[in-house]
Amino acid sequence: MRNSGLGSWPYRRALMSPDRVAIVHSGQLTYAELAERVTRLAHRLREAGVRRGDRVAYLGPNHPSFVESMFAAHVLGAIFVPVNSRLTAPEVAHVLADSAPSVLVCAPQCAEVARSAFTGVVVAVGPSYERWLTEGAVAPIDEVVAPDDVALILYTSGTTGRPKGAMLTHANLIWNTYNLLVGVDVTSTERTLVSAPLFHVAALAQTLLPTFIKGGTAVLTSSWDVDLVYDLVERERVTLTFGVATMYADLAASPRWATADLSSLRHLLCGGAAVPDSLIRAYQERGLTFCQGYGLTETAPGATFLEAGESVRKVGSAGVPVFFGEVRVVRDDGVDAEADEPGEVLVRGPNVTPGYWRDPGATAAAFAPDGWFRTGDVGKFDDEGHLRVVDRLKDMFISGGENVYPAEVENALVAHPDVVEAAVIGVPDPRWGEVGRAFVRCAGGGGPSREELRAFLLTRLAKYKVPVHVDLVDRLPRTGSGKVRKAALRQLPQP
Repeated sequence: MRNSGLGSWPYRRALMSPDRVAIVHSGQLTYAELAERVTRLAHRLREAGVRRGDRVAYLGPNHPSFVESMFAAHVLGAIFVPVNSRLTAPEVAHVLADSAPSVLVCAPQCAEVARSAFTGVVVAVGPSYERWLTEGAVAPIDEVVAPDDVALILYTSGTTGRPKGAMLTHANLIWNTYNLLVGVDVTSTERTLVSAPLFHVAALAQTLLPTFIKGGTAVLTSSWDVDLVYDLVERERVTLTFGVATMYADLAASPRWATADLSSLRHLLCGGAAVPDSLIRAYQERGLTFCQGYGLTETAPGATFLEAGESVRKVGSAGVPVFFGEVRVVRDDGVDAEADEPGEVLVRGPNVTPGYWRDPGATAAAFAPDGWFRTGDVGKFDDEGHLRVVDRLKDMFISGGENVYPAEVENALVAHPDVVEAAVIGVPDPRWGEVGRAFVRCAGGGGPSREELRAFLLTRLAKYKVPVHVDLVDRLPRTGSGKVRKAALRQLPQP
C-alpha cells in the first residue's frame, strides 16, 4: 500500500482477521465491518471536499464513530482533530478556528455547540449519519501517506492561557505503539476497556491503537461510571484498561471493590498525574498488576514505563525510558543531574512531536538548543535509572528558602486512610515567603480534622513541607484529562 500511516490499519487488520470483533459499544463491529465503514466514510469526506493535509474534527465522547472518523481521515491523508467534548462553546470555537477543519463530525448531544462554534460542514452522528455513510462507495482508497505526515492535532488542556495544538505524526503514534507493545504483553485476544476519553492521547495511543494493531477488542464507554466499569469488566471479561489516578481511586472507594470479579484483568495502566503509592498498593493487595507510566501529549504519550515485573519493587516509580526513546534529567545549567537529584525532565525520540500547529514561537520554546523536548516537569532518577516525577516546575514553591514539591506532600496526604485525594499549592506568607495550602477530599464526606491532618503529616514530612492551611473540600477542579486545575485553586480567596 502507498499509505504508510494509520489509514492503512483497518485494511491490513481486516485482511488478517476479518471476523474478529474490533469494537464493542451499543453493539459490536468486526474488523471487516469496520474497514467497510471507514472506506464509505472516507469517500463521503472526500465528496465533502476533504483532501490530503486538510483537517477533520470530531466533537463528542467515546463512540465507534470517533474511530471511524479518525481512520477515514487518515485514509485520505487528512489530519484528525479530536476536540474535548467537555469544553465550553467559546473553547470549542477557539480549537476549531485554530485548526480550521473542512468537516466536523459530532455527537448528537454536541450538535448545538458544534453549529454555534463552526460554520463549515457539520455531520451529526445518528440516523442521518448512518444514511449518509451507507451512500459512500466501497472501493478501497490508497492515498500516498508518509510516516512523517501529521496525523493528529491534539490541543493541550490549557490550564494556563490558550491551549496549543500539539502535532503528532503517523510515525510518532506508530513508534509509541511499538513502545507500549514492548512494555506490555498485549495479545490478539485482548479485551481492552476504553473508558478514559479518546480525545486525549493516553486512551487513544495507549489502549485503542495497541489493541487494534494486535487484533484485539476495544470495549468503549461514552462516560466514566464506576458501576458500569465493574459491570463491563465482569460481563466482557476485560483484560486491560487505562485510567488516571482519580478513576482508580473511585473504583477502590466503591462498595463493590472487595467483592467484584476482577479475575480477568491482567494489566492496569495509569498515567496523567502522579499516582499515590497507597493507591498502587491497594491494587496490588487486591492481586492486580498496576503499571505506572509517564508522558505527555507531545510524546504521544509514552516517555517512561514501569513494566509489570517491577511494579512491586519499584512502587511509585514511573519506570525507565521507553525502548525507543531517551530521557534525561538536567539541572538549571543543562548538566545532567546526579542520581536522586531533581531537575527538569527532557525527552528525545521518534515519538516526540515536531511542534505546535501554526505556532513556531511555542515550538521553539519547547525544545532545548540541542533538540531535546522540554517537559516542564521536575523528576529524578534513582541509582537504577528509574524515574520518579516530582512535580511541575511551575508548581514548586519556596518556603523559607527550601524547595517544596506539592506532589510529595499530596502523596503523604493520601496515605491517610480517610483521604481520597489532595492538591497542594503555594500561597504568600509574610514570614516564609510562601507556605503550603492543601485542598483535601475525604471519604464519605467525613474524615480527619485539619489539625489531625497536619499532625499526621508531621510524622512523615519535614515541618517546612507541611501545609499551614488545610481546606476540606467535596471535589477538586480537574481538566478533561484528570489533572487538577491548580490555576483555579490559586484564584480562590487567600486564607
